[in-house]
Amino acid sequence: MRVKTWLSVVLIASSCIVAADELTFVSWGGAIEKVFLEAFIKPFEEETGVKVNVEDFNGGLAQIRTQVDTGNVYWDIVDLETQDELIGCDEGLLEYVGDLEFTDGSDGTPAAEDFFEYANSDCSVGTFAWTTAIAYNASAFDADPPTTIQDFFDLEKYPGKRGLRRTPVANLEMALLADGVEPADVYEVLSTREGVARALRKLDQIKDSIVFWEAGAQPPQLLADNEVVMTTAFNGRIFNAINSEKQPFVVIWDGHVRDYGQFSIVTGSSNIENARKFLVYSARTESMAGVANRIAYSPLRHSAWKLVDKHLKTGIDMRPHMPTAPENSKNYVLTDAQWWAEYQDELVERFSVWLAR
Repeated sequence: MRVKTWLSVVLIASSCIVAADELTFVSWGGAIEKVFLEAFIKPFEEETGVKVNVEDFNGGLAQIRTQVDTGNVYWDIVDLETQDELIGCDEGLLEYVGDLEFTDGSDGTPAAEDFFEYANSDCSVGTFAWTTAIAYNASAFDADPPTTIQDFFDLEKYPGKRGLRRTPVANLEMALLADGVEPADVYEVLSTREGVARALRKLDQIKDSIVFWEAGAQPPQLLADNEVVMTTAFNGRIFNAINSEKQPFVVIWDGHVRDYGQFSIVTGSSNIENARKFLVYSARTESMAGVANRIAYSPLRHSAWKLVDKHLKTGIDMRPHMPTAPENSKNYVLTDAQWWAEYQDELVERFSVWLAR
């Protein structure tokens, strides 16, 4: 009996040691997951000996909220959209990481001067810039293809189905840009009921032609299957389809909505110290450049931009495909996460009513 008890204690202790040397990192699957594995997950495992398990989700806070509320937290780090990170931080769903100490840039730039503005927050570390942009299948247009955000809403000149993510985020901003609102004024306009109504009226112009999507893998498939002629999409998904699958897709950078990928630690994680190490590692200059040289997501450190070069497998020059490249940044909106954190519930409700009409 004593032997069995002793063995049980040893086994339990062993399992705890294994658990302490593991992390669960949750992101969006697909191409970006493969990139993260090569750019910093595997190198982190080799350097620290901590195993990183990877799971997929489609965004939002619902699963995190359930884990924290029930005390059954089995995720450690989650890749969140900025407004969700702010809401989660405010609700106590995410750990404070504002005291992390980052390494200086590879060129010697002090970390405090190296990150983009708004890259990091109390509960998150920013590692890459991505966008919701318009993409189309070049085979759908013999001549005079679309080039602007206005073209997405022009069914007369460019007939055919449109793909749209089932969310107000980015859709409302794009609608106002297409309706002539200047990027700097978008959130001021959206702060009024009249401004939201204006955006929804613009979306009404294409509503009967919309095919809604929810997962990031869907837009490239919709284009490839000719179910839509144009769609909003995560730019990295389209780049992967062009670069790896040789699809004849084209990104329209005009009117895109840019956001930052935010890594946060779930409150109640049993692996906080290793999770903090992971966040610091993922925010290294070399880690960010490792992402950018594999997929079209821009680094959020100035020193890392200097290391953006050719795609590591195909040799494509990556800079023209970066959201933050000067030629791609002539007409865009940077997501105002604080604004969305304040208005998200109201606008999700209004968008749902619009969908049901």
